[in-house]
Amino acid sequence: MTEIIGVRFKSIGKIYYFSPNKLKIDTDSHVIVETARGVECGEVVIGNRLVEDNEINAPLKPVIRIATPDDIKIVEKNRIKEKDAFAICEEKIAHHKLNMNLIDVECTFDNNKLLFYFSSETRVDFRELVKDLAAVFRTRIELRQIGVRDEAKLLGGLGVCGRPFCCKSFLGEFVPVSIKMAKEQGLSLNPAKISGSCGRLMCCLKYEQNAYDELLRITPKVGAFVKTADGNGHVEDVNLITGLLKVRLNNKEDVVNSYNRNDVVLIKDAVIRLNSDEINALKALEDK
Repeated sequence: MTEIIGVRFKSIGKIYYFSPNKLKIDTDSHVIVETARGVECGEVVIGNRLVEDNEINAPLKPVIRIATPDDIKIVEKNRIKEKDAFAICEEKIAHHKLNMNLIDVECTFDNNKLLFYFSSETRVDFRELVKDLAAVFRTRIELRQIGVRDEAKLLGGLGVCGRPFCCKSFLGEFVPVSIKMAKEQGLSLNPAKISGSCGRLMCCLKYEQNAYDELLRITPKVGAFVKTADGNGHVEDVNLITGLLKVRLNNKEDVVNSYNRNDVVLIKDAVIRLNSDEINALKALEDK
């Protein structure tokens, strides 16, 4: 077992583990730590806790110190600097006529680096922009092109459900979502119905997938061969939630009866597959 604390550097972001360095650190406090980007100030969201060794990537970096009031003032000044840097960068982008949308700016705690996040549908040659920004701010400049999911997470907004984006509200990391999930959940494979505002598959498809996996395990699929009280037949339609099956009987091909999944015996199950047309039409929705 290893003692850790969990630190988050954005309000809804990934949680990183650090060694508390023999300090007792409470949640909601702030700490100064060293990261791959430099020295940063983060919020503690997990207090001192023991976790299994296989849950961490050893060795853990130690906490430098618990943030002091002076450290918090530095963070506040950096937030102001970020806003100024955002406005200046937008002016420079317009000056160089670059096809890019500036999304966010971050300043590391030690002022050693400014990170500019942008989106673009194409690759951007921003070398001259970097030179201009370095001349203005006299610090290391890093530009990062982000995808549409990350853009939605940073900007926020309302989803088709009318609620704030999940990625902006509580999802620390994006979950893998696939077209296969939509198919298994019996959803219309219309891109407008299953994609979020970011243009990719809605993250919420993942939330109920475990329940659907269990229902699929106990429910004959469309095309399955089953035995009913009225004879054998093939399943033509399935309602996974209610367990209602519509079966076309082999001895009465013009008759389609309804049965509960518990009232039929599975002889040979079918497999849910995406056809090539569906894959080609919806492939772009899975891109991150």
